Amino acid sequence: MISFRVNGVSRRVDVPKDTPLLWVLRDELALTGTKFGCGMALCGACTVHVDGQAVRSCQTLMKTLQGKRVMTIEGLSTDGSHPIQRAWTTHNVAQCGYCQSGQIMQATALLQTTPNPSDQDIDRAMAGNICRCGTYQRIRAAIKTASKERA
Repeated sequence: MISFRVNGVSRRVDVPKDTPLLWVLRDELALTGTKFGCGMALCGACTVHVDGQAVRSCQTLMKTLQGKRVMTIEGLSTDGSHPIQRAWTTHNVAQCGYCQSGQIMQATALLQTTPNPSDQDIDRAMAGNICRCGTYQRIRAAIKTASKERA
């Protein structure tokens, strides 16, 4: 059994220790906001926070999570009221929407460490998150809006 916290709730799961966190979130805990993209930690669709750090859940093995805190898109806010989620809506970032939970979680991690990011900070932090619809300019604008709101 592996014990950890997900979105503030203590969880215990009985899965093989080499199971990726992504599949535990989706299949065991029914938290389907985190998406499967490439399975190789290259696209960012599966980004979640572990102890406040953005990680790719498709490559984060359960054996590394004993006693850790995990936050998914569902834990960011239940009603879309988090500043980054509101900024995403304001700037109409999502088109197909598939990558957006990973984008939002990556952007949230950026704003936790860099409250007033420059374009270069944003580009560097978001470089590992791919948006096939190409909404990168809107993503940058939304991050800047959220950073101002949080200030």
